[in-house]
Amino acid sequence: MSPLADDSDVPPYVFSMLRNLYEIERKLGLHGDPGNAGRNVQRIRELLAELELFYEDPLGQSFDETRTDLEATLSGPAATELVVVEVIRPIIRRGTRASSHVVQKGVVVVRAPPHDGQVA
Repeated sequence: MSPLADDSDVPPYVFSMLRNLYEIERKLGLHGDPGNAGRNVQRIRELLAELELFYEDPLGQSFDETRTDLEATLSGPAATELVVVEVIRPIIRRGTRASSHVVQKGVVVVRAPPHDGQVA
């Protein structure tokens, strides 16, 4: 049985912790791993996984208005094909990677993908 009975048992600070964990990992990816901080980040992820909580990074994923896991802002002209180009908040999920549900929607910026010869 899950350590938490239902989604209402998830304290709000846990969502903040997951969002900050996402930001730390993103920055470590961009700037290396000072002081082997990645190991500490991985330990935090494992502790949260015991509560069946994790985040999903939707960067680069396709977007359309039928997605219920994201709140999006359109950047640039409207188009039929949209891609997530910036993640303000990741999607927070409950369960396992194989089977989960959204407990907090992601907040993203979407844009039409660049075509050959077009600047992004």
